[in-house]
Amino acid sequence: MRKLLLGDEAIAQGALDAGLSGVYAYPGTPSTEITEYIQNSKLAVERNVHRRWCTNEKTAMEAALGMSFMGKRALVCMKHVGLNVCADPFVNSGMTGVNGGLVVLVADDPSMHSSQDEQDSRFYGKFAMIPTLEPSTQQEAYDMMEKAYELSEEVCLPVLMRVTTRMAHSRAVVEVKETPRAENELNYDAKASHWVLLPGNAIKRNITVTGQQADLEERAVKSEYNKYIDAADHSMGVIATGIAYNYLMECYPDGCPYPVLKISQYPMPKELIRRMTADCDAVLIAEEGQPFVEDLVRGVMPGNAVIKGRLTGELPRTGELSPDALKKALGLPVSEGYPSCENVAPRPPALCQGCGHRDVYTALNEVLKEYPNARVFGDIGCYTLGFMPPFKAIHSCVDMGASITMAKGAADAGQWPAVAIIGDWSARCHQRECQHHRHHQRQPHHRYDGWSGLGRYQQV
Repeated sequence: MRKLLLGDEAIAQGALDAGLSGVYAYPGTPSTEITEYIQNSKLAVERNVHRRWCTNEKTAMEAALGMSFMGKRALVCMKHVGLNVCADPFVNSGMTGVNGGLVVLVADDPSMHSSQDEQDSRFYGKFAMIPTLEPSTQQEAYDMMEKAYELSEEVCLPVLMRVTTRMAHSRAVVEVKETPRAENELNYDAKASHWVLLPGNAIKRNITVTGQQADLEERAVKSEYNKYIDAADHSMGVIATGIAYNYLMECYPDGCPYPVLKISQYPMPKELIRRMTADCDAVLIAEEGQPFVEDLVRGVMPGNAVIKGRLTGELPRTGELSPDALKKALGLPVSEGYPSCENVAPRPPALCQGCGHRDVYTALNEVLKEYPNARVFGDIGCYTLGFMPPFKAIHSCVDMGASITMAKGAADAGQWPAVAIIGDWSARCHQRECQHHRHHQRQPHHRYDGWSGLGRYQQV
């Protein structure tokens, strides 16, 4: 059966078809559509798959661990900065291991379309010593979900699956299974000595998990998602990870003239990398996000191949990768496209008409006219747009929840008044907000029924 799916939707359908029993998530672009798709799935309704939003990413990770503890397959979804919020249970899940398969889906946002930074989640997978998957197409994203759950249960570890904005939010035709896999049965096989991380237990688990790394790397070398494609011209080789492999194929629709190493499963397949750096005079490393592979390749290469990529300037150091950026690095002609139209006025983001935050900021600005040195500490959400004209009402926005604590610190330093503004929207309103930003031409404006809170701290 064929479906036209977003990358996020392909992931969701893949999880359902792999026997998912629960999705645990906190909304955040570009990951939100995964949970939305499952919430609206007829199969999920029939099977009563757990599909409610969680309070935050930490509680989502912990709830998914609880489902895995009981032998069921669980999915955790978040955007990249959310992985920081759940870092404690995420890293410790590498020590506990799993009972039922557990996939942690993280959507990174290079170019920071709706984020504070360009964090690359692959570093977390390496840090936690767990397998990481990175699909290059929507079909691969769908297929990988079943493989991810199988791998998770085979090695008794969670699996991190990393996608980026273009993979999450672009559509392709995906071949899906006609018959979904049955859910796992409840079982009591989880060993308390693995899950109770007292130092004595954790030390033993650390030795076990560290000892698994050679096997995980060997699995990556043999993975169907990692492949070495030889070619006649060895003056250059290309290592392409995740969606960068898709871009490379766009550059060479008739086949790349250079050897290509596609990497979509980690730990790094060092054996395949050494083959390329030994065979080729130069190696271009194309990856979306940070120079994660480029850094590691320099530590495993045996020969004198010249390594090129984001660190050496052939590819942009920041922002999304693109087929055109890759063409420039490969010396291929690039279409310049059409010039910008002089008659199109820029349209910066703004709070929706009728949004309650407009009244809050209007009132706040009026009150603070009496205090020329007032400082307002904002928080994560669409109400961060209070920074933009016409309000220009906030002075900081660092991370979720930071407004109150930063205002407290400023007050401790002697600032008066220090104002914290926090409290944006419910999960339902967040879904509507995401739809508004993605489809504003079809869904022009909403009045949100979220809530706002305003607090002051006074030096006493």
